[in-house]
Amino acid sequence: MAYLFFFRYLIAIFNSKNYAKIFSRAYFSVKLKNYNSFYRMKITLLVTGKTDEHYLREGIDLYARRLVHYCDFNILEIPDLKKTRNISKEQRKILEGQNIVSKMGPGKEMYLFDERGSIYNSKEFAGFIEKRMVSGLKEMIFVIGGPYGFSNEVYQRAASRISLSRMTFSHQLARLLCAEQLYRAFSIIKGYPYHND
Repeated sequence: MAYLFFFRYLIAIFNSKNYAKIFSRAYFSVKLKNYNSFYRMKITLLVTGKTDEHYLREGIDLYARRLVHYCDFNILEIPDLKKTRNISKEQRKILEGQNIVSKMGPGKEMYLFDERGSIYNSKEFAGFIEKRMVSGLKEMIFVIGGPYGFSNEVYQRAASRISLSRMTFSHQLARLLCAEQLYRAFSIIKGYPYHND
């Protein structure tokens, strides 16, 4: 904010429309150039149920610890449904979907990891995130569903779908792959040498 007050002071001194344009452009140029240095996007990885395998938890925790240096990163686990023996797969998706949608709110957008979603390479995915950072979006929620996928309500509320691969992975393994790709994306945005072409 110090930049803004300084330029307003100069504009008042010169009292000129031309000078106002020049200094306003200079301010916004500096602001955009240093945008990533102070803006921390909130990223939530929303998953259904606990991660069972120890080796997956270790890998996810590794990237989660790295990600907090670049963004406000959080993993949110929605508890597994109880007493599901007597309900159909479709009913289960609906109930899980209600829990997922309940996490939405103002300033948040939801993105589903879905095998029928758009495929990005790592640089494209980094660009996808960076565009939303510049837009001023408060929070990006990346969702990995349960073993039966998402309900229609979740699909309708989602901003878009992203595919990790045309291959099929277990929903728990997808958590590790997603965490790694989020970390890779931020390393690309920040210009750090984790990613190699």
